[in-house]
Amino acid sequence: MATKVVMAQLSPTMEEGKLIAWRVSEGDTISQGDIVAEIETDKANMEIEALGGGVLRKIVVEAGQTVPVGALIGVIAELEESIDDMLASAKTADTTKEVRSPDSPTDTDPPIEKQTPVTTAQSTDATNKNVTKAVDPRPITAQPDPVPSMTTVDGRVKASPVARRMALEAGIDVAMIAGSGPSGRVVKSDVEAVLSIKTSTPPPQAIVKTAPEIPVPVAPAPRVEEASQMRKAIARRLVQSIGPIPHFFLTIEIDMGRALELRTDLNDRFPDEKIGVNDLFLKAAAEALTRHPMINASWENDTVRYHGTVDLSIAVAVEGGLITPVLRDAGRKELRQISVEAHELIERAREKALQPEEYQNGTFSISNLGMFEIDQFTAIINPPEAGILAIGRTVEKPVVVSGEVQVRKRMRATMSCDHRVIDGASGAQFLDTFKAILENPLHLIL
Repeated sequence: MATKVVMAQLSPTMEEGKLIAWRVSEGDTISQGDIVAEIETDKANMEIEALGGGVLRKIVVEAGQTVPVGALIGVIAELEESIDDMLASAKTADTTKEVRSPDSPTDTDPPIEKQTPVTTAQSTDATNKNVTKAVDPRPITAQPDPVPSMTTVDGRVKASPVARRMALEAGIDVAMIAGSGPSGRVVKSDVEAVLSIKTSTPPPQAIVKTAPEIPVPVAPAPRVEEASQMRKAIARRLVQSIGPIPHFFLTIEIDMGRALELRTDLNDRFPDEKIGVNDLFLKAAAEALTRHPMINASWENDTVRYHGTVDLSIAVAVEGGLITPVLRDAGRKELRQISVEAHELIERAREKALQPEEYQNGTFSISNLGMFEIDQFTAIINPPEAGILAIGRTVEKPVVVSGEVQVRKRMRATMSCDHRVIDGASGAQFLDTFKAILENPLHLIL
């Protein structure tokens, strides 16, 4: 019986997907459960499994094209089976839903000369390819013995889609790369480490003195790029948020001296379990939300839902946009457990290896831009959550303490509040508790 290969909806916000690559070719024999294609969703790169066995009779959508959720992209069937009716139905659907390639202009695009868009990801891939070509002919020295990576029960190497693609392009067997990710998973950084080992010092070149040339500045050519699925999802959600949700903002300044001293002490005592500054914020927010359940809530069709657990959404900048992996039940976890789980989620988010259940249904968000030397900012609420906490950098500044001017380490935190759920007083009480926990950091470990 013929089996459709369709663009699956792999997240609630996904409306379309980009076919990155086919893992099989027309005519290949396929078993149920085999990975047949890799797609780019609005949150991550994910794999599509075959729902039935047979032969890949037809590839309907080529790699690089974007199609709506549910669109037919391939057909698996026995050789003697007719697939004409299935292909005809797909062609009929295409009359209402256009299959777009990255070079296809939208209806609203101005006329432009045909050109090849160059994205950041493409540039990076091209760089990797060039490096490989340059160093492959040279002898490789001081290369460690290959260490096989972890495999699944069916013999497949555990590797992120990005790492697998990078290894393929560089001509490296991913099975011979030691994985540093969760459960031995090969991630992007592992492939990059192998590529760096292959780099050697080029032979010295003869020095020829020539008159310096004065570079002539060349203006970059204009270009239009199709937005990634992630960027499209961000645009849709933020438009949904800033319009209907009545935002208001509360800012508080916090003395971070004692909290940072505690972090240093913990890291000295437990060098194998490094606590980050952001881990302190996650723990303090989780504790404050537990004490103020009216903040850990959502507006739903003229009702307020008070969530039973504190599920913290962590804003993580990734290539092409932003994603918010969710730290589940953070209110019941100790600081070190929060640190371990948060670091793992952030790493997998940057590798675009999160599963949908790992970035959905948070109850409150934390966004930290302190590492970029941002003093203070306001963030847009991530619906249906009722609040998001925007954290700036910690700076030394003079403050008056007990009538004396002292230099203290201070940090500003701004909470964006949904006024349908949170009032000024309740928001201020939450921030006061968040401040008290960080300024008396024993609350973080007791």
